[in-house]
Amino acid sequence: MNAQKLPSLIGYVTPLSAEPGGTLEFKISSRDNRPVTARALRLICCDPNPDGPGMKIEEAEFGLAPRYAAFKQQAFLGSCAFGPIPALSDQAAVKVDLLVMPRLPSDFVQTLFSLQNADATEGVAMVTRDNKLFLRQLGTELSYEVGVGLTKDCWSRLEVAFDRDGVSVTVSQDPQKSGADAHSASVSYVTSRALAGVDHICFAALWRKHPEQSFNGSIENPSLSTRGVDATGKQERTWEVVASWDFGGDAREAWVADEKEPGRRLSLINMPTRAVRSSAWSGRNMDWKQAPLEYAAIAFHSDDLSDCGWQTTIQIDVPEGTRSGVYGLEIDNGDSKDTIPFYVIPGARTERQKIVFLVPTFTYLAYANFARGNFAGELVERVAAWNAYPHNPDEVGAYGYSTYSRHPDGSGITLSSRLRPILTMRPQYLIYFDSKGSGMRHFSADSHLTDWLEEKGFAFDVITDEDLDRDGLAALSPYDVVLTGTHPEYHTRRTVEALIAYREAGGNLMYLGGNGFYWKIGRHSDMPHLIEVRRAEGGMRVWASQPGEYYHQLDGEYGGLWRRNGIPPQMVAGVGFTAEGGFEGSYYVRTPASYRDDLAFLFEGISSSERIGDFGLSGGGAAGFEIDQAAGDLGTPDFATVVAFSEGHGPSFHTTFEELLLPGVFDGTPREYGGISSNIVYGRPKTGGGLFAVGSITFCGSLSHNDYNNNVSRLLENCLKKFLAND
Repeated sequence: MNAQKLPSLIGYVTPLSAEPGGTLEFKISSRDNRPVTARALRLICCDPNPDGPGMKIEEAEFGLAPRYAAFKQQAFLGSCAFGPIPALSDQAAVKVDLLVMPRLPSDFVQTLFSLQNADATEGVAMVTRDNKLFLRQLGTELSYEVGVGLTKDCWSRLEVAFDRDGVSVTVSQDPQKSGADAHSASVSYVTSRALAGVDHICFAALWRKHPEQSFNGSIENPSLSTRGVDATGKQERTWEVVASWDFGGDAREAWVADEKEPGRRLSLINMPTRAVRSSAWSGRNMDWKQAPLEYAAIAFHSDDLSDCGWQTTIQIDVPEGTRSGVYGLEIDNGDSKDTIPFYVIPGARTERQKIVFLVPTFTYLAYANFARGNFAGELVERVAAWNAYPHNPDEVGAYGYSTYSRHPDGSGITLSSRLRPILTMRPQYLIYFDSKGSGMRHFSADSHLTDWLEEKGFAFDVITDEDLDRDGLAALSPYDVVLTGTHPEYHTRRTVEALIAYREAGGNLMYLGGNGFYWKIGRHSDMPHLIEVRRAEGGMRVWASQPGEYYHQLDGEYGGLWRRNGIPPQMVAGVGFTAEGGFEGSYYVRTPASYRDDLAFLFEGISSSERIGDFGLSGGGAAGFEIDQAAGDLGTPDFATVVAFSEGHGPSFHTTFEELLLPGVFDGTPREYGGISSNIVYGRPKTGGGLFAVGSITFCGSLSHNDYNNNVSRLLENCLKKFLAND
């Protein structure tokens, strides 16, 4: 991270959505403690492309003050386990035992544990640098090389014993046998007297109101023992365990209990990775809940971040009567501006519209702060030329990364939080240099849909994935039509089951994206700001979970693809992910079945011979980037008909891994419109309701072409009007 690239003004909001009467808290960092002004905006179109519809915003009345005091706030990355321990002042000897596996040798200091007071001005810390062990005396600049070390990616038993003569350190290469293949060393400069003011312990970092010198690696089942003196003043021979922590336990918790005194907990700061293999993992058990001894470890990382913990700068109570929609709080400190998106959802007394847009916030969160390594050259020039959002995770790493990134030790990032600034969830954020369009995805790309709805005069409400996960089917049942965004990829069991139940109960579902309902995520009701992804078994993925680590820590459920969890995307929306390529789009052609009399309304105003969507602001075409198709054996309903399919995709497109058994050998029955092709499906069961799916991420980018007068826009409008008419 380049410190010079840190935004002058940045913030986040919690929660992401609120109904009228609800409260939103904006946590803002302003360089040089500059005060800020603020205004609320309704965000209609967030595309800065001068050849597109342009930015469309409306000022909204939220009763904001003229000015707000603000100050610089910092995010502190790195996870650790921190908490109180019994007083050590009258002990002649103190010993810390733990199993440890370092994952990242480095020339910077990483802390294994610190015995410290609350602010680390007193005590000692055992640290590692280049896998060599050092003892650091807190409150001083003194550090002593111990003379033994650890081995990368190997479990070792570490015993560190302090007495009045000094400290002895023993490293055993066989972690299951204390003393086996042991290497010992001692340091006489630090004695147990250095622990007189110690009343806390911190594992995997030094704690100074936030983690410092964080460790990259796993720690298993540490304990703390003491030896006093007898009546004659001699040191006792037997160690007494005074604190012991089971790092296996219930991985769903954000704390670890002291087995000697359960009420005395270690808090897990910045939520490290739990439900990981420990030194005893045998390969015979895959579920951490069934074999806790084989998962008695926690993996810590120097870039973990679950909660910035910033103070609230602006608190808003959403006024009664506020229209449901996509909003942003624009803040200005005189040096720069930032717009923090939020959502107003319908309240209990709100009259519902007939249409609801289900905002894919879980997907936004999975991709949050994804550093793609492409912010250079033409993309940088375009951002400047279009006055687009200037900050990119390639240059700003202060706020953590995405579940598409890796930790410094090479392991995949499984957890993502909304309690931090999310650079990628900003109006005008560009992801790619798109020579044929705007190069947007996710939050900004979904505004192509909301802009079209506004332009066409369709009133709509919004709810988020998080709202749906909380309320289930009740969140959808008031509506005639549910619209998805361009890429609703990540879902919980509760959200996919609610969508299926809504459709089967007579609701109309319009899936307007691609690669939807693909990955299963874990959540915990006590930590609603977090989502978890375990990339198990198969799928298109940038990293893979380790064998035995396929079960979530947040909810204990099996992770991976929904297809591997018994609910393929076709069961939800009629089509499922089948191929992906570069950020480029092609077009659709109609199928013979689309000419049936009962389907004529769909193509009213569209020439029977014309290509559908050979234009657009997302890759230049309506069918592209990540594409889906129907598959009856995977759950596409019998009433659904493929009415159009795409063709003309370039050589960058490839079939997804889960579709193949061998190269060229497909899993499942042959498909009439298979291969590298997206399918548009439409259908209405006799029991009521309906289904429309476009199977392409780039589809909505074509809606505004030719001033919204085009065949993609007409197709969507024809279908939506049919569903609203309920005939």
